Amino acid sequence: MTGSGGASRAKERFPQNIFLVGLMGAGKTSVGKLLAQRLQMEFLDCDQEVEQATGVRVPVIFEIEGESGFRAREAKMLAQLASRKNVLVATGGGAVLSAANRRLLADRGVVVYLRAAPADLWRRTRHDKQRPLLNTEDRMARLEQLFAQRDPLYREIADIIIDTGSQSLGALANKLEHKLLEFKARPGGREDNPASAG
Repeated sequence: MTGSGGASRAKERFPQNIFLVGLMGAGKTSVGKLLAQRLQMEFLDCDQEVEQATGVRVPVIFEIEGESGFRAREAKMLAQLASRKNVLVATGGGAVLSAANRRLLADRGVVVYLRAAPADLWRRTRHDKQRPLLNTEDRMARLEQLFAQRDPLYREIADIIIDTGSQSLGALANKLEHKLLEFKARPGGREDNPASAG
């Protein structure tokens, strides 16, 4: 789509806010940036917004304030971002641990779960040193633990579930765009039983 006509059509076709949830390495930021560009929406990364507000990186916040301190900052920022309109937000992987955050996301927009198997997540994050929760000798075991803990929470609030697999960012964005169109067209919105899209 090009020109102002395309932008207005995109706003008519898609929900005001879209929230991407999923574990670290699922592709929320990469896919989110591409999708937001296509839909003429503003892309926001919750972790990056916390870093800008505090002036330090997430690992430093974890080191100084612990995970609980970071989660408090994350919840406050998420509420600010969710109050805006026409935004596509990549949430932090652990945002769903808070019941209040889950309610907020479900109430303020369409929730898309980018689902990836622990093995894929390990492959994508194995060289990343900026993930405090993966600062462990057995990163694969940690990812499996996080997946077991969080997958049910992501599913609880997801309107759309996409299995990311090994597809390209472009293919994933295309698939997600089509799923959002289907979601928009459904009477009543949310799927009764959101199913994975392979």
